[in-house]
Amino acid sequence: MYIPKIYKSEDSELMKKIISENGFALLITGKEKLSATHSMFLLNENENGFYLETHISKGNFQAKVLQNGDEVLCDFLGAHAYISSSWYDHENVSTWNYEAVQIRGTVELMTDEELYEHLRKLTFKYEKIQKCPVFMENMGDEFVREEMKGAFGLMIIPTEMFIVQKLSQNRKEEDFKNIISQLENGDENEREIAKKMKRINKF
Repeated sequence: MYIPKIYKSEDSELMKKIISENGFALLITGKEKLSATHSMFLLNENENGFYLETHISKGNFQAKVLQNGDEVLCDFLGAHAYISSSWYDHENVSTWNYEAVQIRGTVELMTDEELYEHLRKLTFKYEKIQKCPVFMENMGDEFVREEMKGAFGLMIIPTEMFIVQKLSQNRKEEDFKNIISQLENGDENEREIAKKMKRINKF
């Protein structure tokens, strides 16, 4: 990922937040052919640092070719919004503000028990906020393990991390504040970008 210095972040907590809040992301591989799958990720940590967990269908091409040690790229897009050039007090070009994370890492294939625990944690994360949550413990072990036969679980051990936070840091005060004002009248994504721009305290 190309990141101009002004937009590059080293904030590991921001990275974790973007991944945690945007866990449905792209798993990209180049083994035999370039492939990408939208899949559900979890960020986990141990004594060696953080790593990612995900799973895809065993019928997926990536599941047929990936092995321990292979390199993958995981792409997470956070909040984002279009920035109109009409919001500046001078002639310029329109652009896009956004937050994103890319993690390059190596694959470790999950054992059956690791996959079971991954699916349990993933289900809990998204079911706990439901009105009538259904956790894996409610499903019955035999049913879950039968369904698991179609899943291919993998852990990604990071080798490189890229964090971009493009929030109009290159704009002067008047334009910066007008962009925020315009975004605050927009949709949920636009309002979220406005909040993030206020937090960076550029002026």
